[in-house]
Amino acid sequence: MNIAILDANTLGPDINLDQLQDLGHLSIYGFTPPEKVKERIKDAHVIICNKSAMNEATLCEASQLKLICLTATGSDNVDKSYTKSKKIIVSNVVGYSTDSVAQHTFAMLFYLYEQMAYYDKYVKSGSYVGDDTFSHFSNTFHDLAGKTWGIIGLGAIGKKVAHIAQAFGSKVIYYSTSGKNINKDFEQVTLDQLLEASDIISIHAPLTGATDHLITLGSLKKMKPTSILLNLGRGRIVCEDDLAKALDLGLIAGAGIDVLEKEPMIENHPFLSLNNPEKLLVTPHVAWASIEARNRVIHEVRKNIESFLEGTPRNSL
Repeated sequence: MNIAILDANTLGPDINLDQLQDLGHLSIYGFTPPEKVKERIKDAHVIICNKSAMNEATLCEASQLKLICLTATGSDNVDKSYTKSKKIIVSNVVGYSTDSVAQHTFAMLFYLYEQMAYYDKYVKSGSYVGDDTFSHFSNTFHDLAGKTWGIIGLGAIGKKVAHIAQAFGSKVIYYSTSGKNINKDFEQVTLDQLLEASDIISIHAPLTGATDHLITLGSLKKMKPTSILLNLGRGRIVCEDDLAKALDLGLIAGAGIDVLEKEPMIENHPFLSLNNPEKLLVTPHVAWASIEARNRVIHEVRKNIESFLEGTPRNSL
């Protein structure tokens, strides 16, 4: 069996792919430009990929292809109508990053909420040496206890974040972007209610027609000026130009962003020219990427291939 990994670089150089070697003849490509996809998969029975486009244009000559294994939950890169017409099974991986993203959510929150960059700079600049008191109060921060944490998208990650927020004493409310997610453990509200009531808002929703630019300048104007927005869902859920404007206008206190509309970041991005850059924390789409999470991806891909070979495909889309 021929197995082609098209974009191994998306898993990181520290992840061992040897655990897939015994499944067949393994061809590993760190990155595959669009014009090379067709050539590299023409003899493949199994494709493992993350971002490479899987459609008629790339798959039309892959006559032996039986299985596409995605190293992600999202499947936007796959034309599922075409794969179904060719009886090609598409399997994804789910649940691998819940702990990692929830952890990163709170790392971003505390960096912003407790003014970590400011305090670190204050001490390392030498300003704390010989100060007239053992504490420093030029900047302040608040308890999470008693605050309202609003969650947009209460899936597995959203629920994990909700339970941790509760452990800190926060009240959790949520908005279901699909309208179908009902959870009796937390209070469900409208989007406007969530925007107006929340001290912290974290986004953990997928990108759909309903969430595309869900958060605009109008939305941000409804938030408290002391509130913090965290986007760990998809970049296009938040209008980036509007968020930059809101931060410059002081409409909200800060924002933490792990996902961008275009990745890697484009030149002249509005986030690179803020009047008050300390209000924004941007990480390069790494919330999902703890070592443990990335190893879980490969473990799940292996299980998907094994299940397919046994005639009982799993995680099929």
